[in-house]
This record gives sequence, C-alpha cells and structure tokens, in this order.
Amino acid sequence: MTTTSARPVTVPTGGLADTLRRLSTAQKGAQGAPAYSRFVNRKLGRLLAALAFHARLTPNAVTGISALFTASAVAMLALVRPSWGMGVAATACLVIGYAFDAADGQLARLRGGGSPAGEWLDHMVDAAKVSSLHLAVLIGCYRFETVDRGPLLLVPIGFSFVSAVFFFGMILNDALRAEHGAVKRTQPTAQRPSVLRSLLVAPTDYGVLCLVFVLLGAPSVFFPVYSLLFLATGAFLVLASVKWFREMGRLGQ
Repeated sequence: MTTTSARPVTVPTGGLADTLRRLSTAQKGAQGAPAYSRFVNRKLGRLLAALAFHARLTPNAVTGISALFTASAVAMLALVRPSWGMGVAATACLVIGYAFDAADGQLARLRGGGSPAGEWLDHMVDAAKVSSLHLAVLIGCYRFETVDRGPLLLVPIGFSFVSAVFFFGMILNDALRAEHGAVKRTQPTAQRPSVLRSLLVAPTDYGVLCLVFVLLGAPSVFFPVYSLLFLATGAFLVLASVKWFREMGRLGQ
C-alpha cells in the first residue's frame, strides 16, 4: 500500500465505469510481475477496488476482507480432509483473498493515498499468509496422510522457509532503496514490459500456487505439482538473492 502524507480523502463523483478508467491509468509498473499477478489478479483487484470505493470502504477494511478469505482457506487446508470440493473451496478463498490484497493499495491511491498504519497492516497480513499457508499444508498432509509420513513432509516446511525469506527480501530491498534514495528501476512507459518474462517466472507466482490447490482431490497429482513450484521458487530465490546482493552493494558506494 502506498504511503503518503495526510490529505483529504477522495469520494466517488462518477459511475463505476469512470472509476475503473481512473484506476487503469494509475497502475504500478508491471516489470517483473509474474503472469497471473500481472494479467489476472491486478485486473480483479482493480474491479474490487472500484466496488469498494463506491461502497465507501477503507483500504484497511479491504485488507481485513483479504485476510478473512485467506485465513478460511488456511483453516480448510489444515482441518478438512482433502477432496475435490475442499480443493475448489480453498482455491476460491485464496483467489478472492489475493484479489482483495491487490485491491487495498489501488483503493488507497484512488482515495488520495495510504497511511503508514495501512502499509504496516498490509505487510503483516502478507507475512502471515506466506508462512501459514504452507504450514497448513504440512498439518493437513500429516493428519490425513496425503503423503507418506517421511521426507516428503519436508517439502511444505521448505516452502514455508523459502516463501518467508522471499517476502522479507523484497520488503528489505524496498526499505534499503528508500533509505539510500534509490528508486527501483522501471521500464519506460512507452516500452511494454516483457510478456515472456512474466510467463517464465509464473511458477513463482502466488496466484499460480493458489490455483494448484484445486488439485487436492487427487493428492497424487497435487503434491508433485506443489513440489515443483517449491523447487522453482527456491531456485528463483537463490538467483534473485545474488542479484539483490549486488544491487545493495552498489547502494553503499
């Protein structure tokens, strides 16, 4: 969520279509965003932000709605026996929660700017989400013996570790850039961000992970796909960490 100084809150003055047009011209840069987050979730978030704006909801309320949907999915993964119905329900909650997560920042910009408290709340909810989701998978796999109780249970543990470090790294990068007066490089607006890159990094996309849970009705299919996403995300984190470290080194010069 964008942090700005206090300013008057903007209120709806037109119709929903007008609000959507305003939002479409005030989007963050898409450089580096994975495919689902870029092409699907951002648009869902835009629609939800416009609806929330006309419903006079605050960005913090939207963050709370996102947290409720995600927490419902996490609870299902840990407490409900895997089935096709449970997989569809958990996936729906995760997808909706992720869309609302994209909406709170857009709503804040639409209303005239966010607040430090709102940004803090958004990041805290995200931090809880990225770790608890995989721990819920671990609990569910153990309770319902989705996989053998052995080395395979290390996969969700490892995924939780990788996701937490990945999230912290991105937040730390932004904080250090701001501290040293560096602006994250973005592509010129006249140049369309690479679609190919968005597709290549899709396996690291949280939105893709959300969709994978629909396969819980077939654990023999779900767990290998889930494991591949873990390996892809872990490999990407290693490569990204090298790049980030070099960038941080240049900030100190």
